[in-house]
Amino acid sequence: MNENKKMSSCVRWWIAALFLAAVLTGAASAQPNTPQAKQASAQPVSSSQALYLVRSTLLTLNDANHSGNYTVLHDLAAPDFQARNSAADLAQSFADLRRRNFDLFAAALLPPQFSVDPSLDANGKMRLTGFFPTRPLQISFDLTFQSVGGQWRLFGIAVATPEGPTTQSKIIPPSPRHSPELLHGFRLFSGNVGLRW
Repeated sequence: MNENKKMSSCVRWWIAALFLAAVLTGAASAQPNTPQAKQASAQPVSSSQALYLVRSTLLTLNDANHSGNYTVLHDLAAPDFQARNSAADLAQSFADLRRRNFDLFAAALLPPQFSVDPSLDANGKMRLTGFFPTRPLQISFDLTFQSVGGQWRLFGIAVATPEGPTTQSKIIPPSPRHSPELLHGFRLFSGNVGLRW
């Protein structure tokens, strides 16, 4: 019977050890769910991915403006965007760009200037804001994307075409030659007056 007590004590010890190991393992695996760990794991979007998203969205909008058919833009967007906006709503929203026949093709050729670095917000949505430095009108954009099934899909879009800033000519006019000039009847040479007192 003494041997049964030893065996029972040994089994209890192993059960306690396994229980403790399970608790410690559970605590260690639960640790990454803290807010600090979530922030550290949220990687910002790469610049090449941001560039692709801006270009593909604006070129899809450009095609929609030229064809008058916004169903592709609508169908590629996130489900929440689709629920709030029909293809007809999109056509109405971008009627001014279409009426002016404004071409967004520069988005394919020029690199965008981002107002802020592309990153994720607290809800996991990505906002890309900036402009393409086209002249005489810039192409300003404010795009929001939502991850759906591991793919970034359009959640919000705003495009404007404000006037681009005017820039000075890069050609610098030659400075005038500093030839001796008359100063009250005297010529200046190297900054000295030609008459001594």
